[in-house]
Amino acid sequence: MSVDAAANLETPGASGADGLAIARDPTRRRGRERRRGLARLARRILLGAILVGATAAVLLALRPRPVPVDVARTRRGPLVVAVEESGKTRVKDRYIVSAPAAGSLSRVMLEPGDAVLEGDTLAEIAPALAPLLDQRTRAESQARLGAAASALDQARAHTARAALAAALADKELARAQRLGNALPRQAADSAEFEARMRAEELASARFAEKVAGEQVRLARVTLGEGSNPARDRHVDVRAPASGRVLRVFQKSAGVVAAGVPLLEVGNPSVLEIEVDLLTTAAVQVKPGTPVVIEGWGGDTPLAGRVRRVEPSGFTKPSALGVDEQRVNVVIALTDPPARWPTLGDGYRVETRLVLWEARDVVKAPQGAIFRHDGGWAVFRVDNDRATLVPVQLGHRGDTEVELLSGLPADVPVAVHPGDRVKPGARVAPVAADPR
Repeated sequence: MSVDAAANLETPGASGADGLAIARDPTRRRGRERRRGLARLARRILLGAILVGATAAVLLALRPRPVPVDVARTRRGPLVVAVEESGKTRVKDRYIVSAPAAGSLSRVMLEPGDAVLEGDTLAEIAPALAPLLDQRTRAESQARLGAAASALDQARAHTARAALAAALADKELARAQRLGNALPRQAADSAEFEARMRAEELASARFAEKVAGEQVRLARVTLGEGSNPARDRHVDVRAPASGRVLRVFQKSAGVVAAGVPLLEVGNPSVLEIEVDLLTTAAVQVKPGTPVVIEGWGGDTPLAGRVRRVEPSGFTKPSALGVDEQRVNVVIALTDPPARWPTLGDGYRVETRLVLWEARDVVKAPQGAIFRHDGGWAVFRVDNDRATLVPVQLGHRGDTEVELLSGLPADVPVAVHPGDRVKPGARVAPVAADPR
């Protein structure tokens, strides 16, 4: 409502004559103009206030908000560079005991874990039984036995005939010797020769009879008649070294071939650890590298050292099915067996191979480091502002990295700043895990 309208409302009963009177009165006309001026001023002030408020609201709405970032501090302390991988224990010196000859193995009475001494009898191997014959082979063997028996009878007959001829020749020689000089010299020599020849024929006939007898025995053995399995004759399988039985491959009695594995023997108090590392990590590992063994089931970690890095690698698929080149690393336990009395062969352990360590370095979280202009940089947080600081890195640990230059210790830095954080940008710090 205008001031003029308000003035008209104040004098509702005024007539046209009164309006003429006001127009003629200078005082009343000045008052009315002053009220109109004040009303116009009030409208302008109100409009200006509305414009100022709207402008301020727009500016506040368009003003960039602080970017929330995790903040951690650089610090001074120890840093360890290590390779972590799972491994398994194994007995250092293990022996596979195999059958020294083919035969019938007795039942192995030993169980895994039983103690044995070098030279102890682990099992016995006796000669195996003769194999079964099929019908045709048996018929052939029976025919050979009949032929051998006939040959034996023939040899006996030849022996008997040779014995009679030898006896007759001996009688003739004795008669010639009794006659002496009365008998011609040629007749005496002939009698002596005949006696010798008949004696040799008798000896030959007897040898032929023995051969025929052995042929009969051979034919009978082939048929399984009168064969002796010779269970009293056997070969002892002995322990090659003192220790314990690790595995039993052949428990039950049975026929085994030569070279078949029977048992595995070793000393479980002398253990080593086998770890397969990626070849890219294994090139940094050398014999003598210290190792921390964790996750073996005990309360405290164990100590060890790398004994050997095998020269040949192999291909092994990863959990994602990707083929990886790996190599075996053998670790020797340096702690005494009294610290790991329950650790055995084939147990799973977690190993940590320490490649480098220092006691006092300046370090920062790995999440705070990022690439910038071919080097490395961090965002330093000062008064809620992000400042880009180039840094020079040293060794990298599991979660932290060594700072050689660029930042001192106890400086707040942004961890995983993201693309929204720019140099000079306002940030809202959020405390991050210092690890």
